[in-house]
Amino acid sequence: MLSAAHRMRNGAQFSATTRGGARAGRKTLVFYALPYDATTLVGFIVSKAVGNSVMRNKVQRKLRHIAANSLSTHQYGYYFVVRALPAAATASFAQLESDYTSALTSALAKLERATTREPAAQRPDAETSAPQPREEL
Repeated sequence: MLSAAHRMRNGAQFSATTRGGARAGRKTLVFYALPYDATTLVGFIVSKAVGNSVMRNKVQRKLRHIAANSLSTHQYGYYFVVRALPAAATASFAQLESDYTSALTSALAKLERATTREPAAQRPDAETSAPQPREEL
């Protein structure tokens, strides 16, 4: 079970993660990841498109269990938000776990690429790629 210390509850945290984080989509879910300086927090978005309240709660319980297992390797340093898609309602636990793991790996790889990329001003070819003034005809 996902402990209370790892649950995201603040709307601003959800917004920051979904708007500014790395995104990885799969058939059953969309995964967002954002670097954070303390304990990893995980939030879930399960809309009415997934199904009635019983189905939404069932999907959310499955995702919480999967997230708790993934925190053993990513306990510090991230915000994670998982948005369940309508296909999650009919997916098996194994399919959800596979999609979650795949999306987590992909999102973290995107974050890694973004942090290792040099800013344009520091690249040696930055001055040659600057836009040139237009010539008048």
